[in-house]
Amino acid sequence: MPQVSSDPTDHLPLSPQHYNILLALGNQAMHGYGIIQAFEEMTEGRETLLPGSLYAALGRLVELGLLGETEPPAGDASGGPRRRYYRVTELGRGVARAESARLARLLELARTRHLAPETGG
Repeated sequence: MPQVSSDPTDHLPLSPQHYNILLALGNQAMHGYGIIQAFEEMTEGRETLLPGSLYAALGRLVELGLLGETEPPAGDASGGPRRRYYRVTELGRGVARAESARLARLLELARTRHLAPETGG
């Protein structure tokens, strides 16, 4: 396995799919289908994560140390014995924060160029 950096900024920029998965998980443990549902709920159905590419992305995020496999949350009856549950690691949270800050800087730049709406409006 290749050496994985513990510096969150070394993982930037994240692909939209990887960022969306981290956002969907937040501080929860979920299985793949739960991640898809959470993301569709977050985006009010305007965007989707496709199952075929989701599982490859989950594997890559685990390999990078941004996600870890975990036990199902207490009382979660939605999963069977074959379901894998994922959670965001400390490194994954740091990477998500760094990516959010990077995107916020880009949005501010877009606003100064009149290419994004102003806030509060």
